[in-house]
Amino acid sequence: MEYRDYYKIIGVERDATQDAIKRAYRKLARKYHPDVSKEPDAEARFKEVGEAYEVLKDPEKRAAYDQLGANWKAGQEFHAPPDWDAGFEFRGGGFAGGDSSAFSDFFESLFGRGFQGAQYAGHGGFHPRGEDHHAKVLVDLEDAWQGATRQITLQLPEVDSQGRLHTRERVLNVRIPAGIRQGQRIRLAGQGAPGPGAGPAGDLYLEIEFRPHPFYRVDGRDLYLELPVAPWEAALGATAKVPTPAGTVDLKIPAGSGSGSKLRLKGRGIPGKMPGDLYVNLKIALPAADNAAAQALYRRMQQELDFNPRAHLGV
Repeated sequence: MEYRDYYKIIGVERDATQDAIKRAYRKLARKYHPDVSKEPDAEARFKEVGEAYEVLKDPEKRAAYDQLGANWKAGQEFHAPPDWDAGFEFRGGGFAGGDSSAFSDFFESLFGRGFQGAQYAGHGGFHPRGEDHHAKVLVDLEDAWQGATRQITLQLPEVDSQGRLHTRERVLNVRIPAGIRQGQRIRLAGQGAPGPGAGPAGDLYLEIEFRPHPFYRVDGRDLYLELPVAPWEAALGATAKVPTPAGTVDLKIPAGSGSGSKLRLKGRGIPGKMPGDLYVNLKIALPAADNAAAQALYRRMQQELDFNPRAHLGV
């Protein structure tokens, strides 16, 4: 999908105040409103301007959008980084009413499909409860095995008295429970927005995202590992050392295994009431022919083995 420069669409600089953004939006909305505009692309431009304003009018979404940086240009191919909004603290949500289907794939890749507006929950009669806040945080995959306490820093967007956007750091010590899965949320009671008057504070919900791991791919509670094996280990069978988050284990490789064969280590995935499994995908690694002896061995194999790797293709 293409990157959308919301500032360019609205026609303001990246450091524009919230009031300047509002004025620019109102001017364009009047110009392109389908009921009054004579422009041939009025409806499309009206939706485009509305989407840009939906992001830039909201300090939380604007700050997260700004995190993408100024290196992206409108029209460039865009894929949202998995951790693009990690560490940003959002209030209750996204668009304040409206039909989410009117928004582009670019918007949905950043803020999610059907992102709901902020919720105002009453509590305790005349003492309304403060808004819940939400944030995504990155933790190490290993934290899901034994649990951990981690210090996290959240960026809390705020608008100053001049209407300019800035962020304030908020530091919390958070207990990561053993067995947590990617996408699960941790609730910190009373850590959201303060309630009006004597009302209780809302809660803070932290959505867990695992940092990319050099070995494992995560799917729910299951893990996937690509294990290089020598040709003779795959052909003759062997016992190989395999890393797991809980330590190294021995894995029996059956004789005649091929590249892409999948073996399962039951219960070696993320722990829980029903622990996940660790799936090992075999990948045959060829020794380098970088010296005379190795080259001679490959030539002897070529001569003595009746082997055609493309026989199944009929060639």
